[in-house]
Amino acid sequence: MEHRLLNAQVRNETTKGELRTFRTSGKIPAVLYGGGKDATKLFLDSTEFRKVSHGISESTILNLAIDGVTREVFVKEHQRNTLSGEIMHVDFLEIVKGRKLHAKVPLHLVGTPIGVRNGGILENPAHEVEVECDPRYLPEGIEVNVADLDANHSIHVRDLPAIDNVRVLSSPDLVVALVKFAKAEAEPVVEAAAPAAAGAAPAAGAAGAAPAAAPAAAAEKK
Repeated sequence: MEHRLLNAQVRNETTKGELRTFRTSGKIPAVLYGGGKDATKLFLDSTEFRKVSHGISESTILNLAIDGVTREVFVKEHQRNTLSGEIMHVDFLEIVKGRKLHAKVPLHLVGTPIGVRNGGILENPAHEVEVECDPRYLPEGIEVNVADLDANHSIHVRDLPAIDNVRVLSSPDLVVALVKFAKAEAEPVVEAAAPAAAGAAPAAGAAGAAPAAAPAAAAEKK
């Protein structure tokens, strides 16, 4: 598989003030770990890094070119400015050929489930699985076909398609996708009319109401 190429330059010890100046000029401080060597401090071109790293995951292998020597690496972590979103620092991990590695591989759901077409809701509790393999066999992602998933059914890690030379370490019982029916909206509750207060006179003209008292008899004529 052809890996994306990213260039880097070795950097010397720098102060915080110097790092700020380098960032302003478009460079990103970085460190390369692993490979049985001491950590190597680097500089990256910010524009190139954004372009090369777009859409990658923890399981994406990059070719990192340092002073003419190319090394296969992962991006293990990157830090961003919380306000501007600017990338402030990147940590790389070098891959050792012939040594198996552990990595998290993203899961990509494919298709529209039958249960969703019938009114259900698709849920995706697990977005990645942990695997063990030789670096050359590491997949960048695993597609999960959910088209046949009906309501109240689920797909577990044990249901994922097997991948040659890759061992999945995540629990077989881990739920990857499921379809649930949406809860029916509760019908509005109509409150019953409050009972009349004890002793209150019934409304005029109401059924069963006593007739109004007759007017007083006219006074006798003298």
